[in-house]
Amino acid sequence: MSENSPLLDLPYLQPAQAQKHVTHNEALRMLDASVQLSVPGPGESAPPADPQEGQRLLVASGATGDWQGQDNAVAVFVDGAWQFFVPAVGWTAWLREAGTWAAFDGSDWREMAPGRWGVNATADAQTRLAVAAEGTLLTHDGADHRLRINKATPGDTASLLFQTGYSGRAEMGLAGDDGFAVKLSADGAAWRTALAFDPATGGVTGDAVQQDAADATPGRLMLAEHGLLRGDVVGTVSQTGGTATGAVIESVDGAGGRVVKWADGTMMMTRRVTFDMNESAAQSFAYPQLPASVLAGAVAGADAAEAGDATKRQVLADLALWTDAGAWVLHLPQPAGPGTVTLNLSVTGQWY
Repeated sequence: MSENSPLLDLPYLQPAQAQKHVTHNEALRMLDASVQLSVPGPGESAPPADPQEGQRLLVASGATGDWQGQDNAVAVFVDGAWQFFVPAVGWTAWLREAGTWAAFDGSDWREMAPGRWGVNATADAQTRLAVAAEGTLLTHDGADHRLRINKATPGDTASLLFQTGYSGRAEMGLAGDDGFAVKLSADGAAWRTALAFDPATGGVTGDAVQQDAADATPGRLMLAEHGLLRGDVVGTVSQTGGTATGAVIESVDGAGGRVVKWADGTMMMTRRVTFDMNESAAQSFAYPQLPASVLAGAVAGADAAEAGDATKRQVLADLALWTDAGAWVLHLPQPAGPGTVTLNLSVTGQWY
């Protein structure tokens, strides 16, 4: 029978041994030193100046003084002297100051940092932290709290993936580039980018927004450049291929009259003129702007004070109006006599 135990090398009591209490107490001392091992830190290079009875410390490599040559040993101060115990591979010690465990690997004491951690779940090589619970709380420690998800290169992915039965349904983050995106899937295989943000401009694209100015797909968000903003109501109208690209209404006043143009192409023009009623030849008055086409025109008296003049009333009744490509053309069948009448002319057409 061996005189010592195979694991902790504790001395056995031998048959007919004298002073058995010495051997027994030595074994107890060894157990007292190595069981429930708790030390201040991972290693000390020299013994303390004033050690306390029962104080336990780990000896660092290259120790000096009374500890010289005892690298990695467990040093215990007992009966006024240091006693050393050589650890075996797998011994553990609680590091009180760090609040963590250290394990002896055969050459050094190393803090234990598990490569995988499963909480009510099984972690694996890819998912090294796994939690199965109804909730996971990440909270502040007095002020802010920030969750960082870091990736190696722009082409890699740093995202949050939402699944149903471990099949992806939504993902948000930096998926394959450095632009934040929100992606959706109905089956976990085919994915659509609902929103994609340009990191340089902050602009938004994706299936959830308008694809062009004519896109009226239900459920899509309207882009500012395709929608109607307060600043776009009155301004300069324009169009491309029949689609409005400018303001809703354009209004221009000038010496030649007033022009109002609408985004749908409608153009209305008015002008106040003085008509010579003693002239039988046609009198022409140019439009303020040239229209693309003319639809209709009208003439009316402009000065109510002239309504009491019978001759002028008759002139309005006899007056013929034509609207040509660039002007109002007025004609009386015969001169009505010396004088003038003030008229309001209007025309409706298209500006494109």
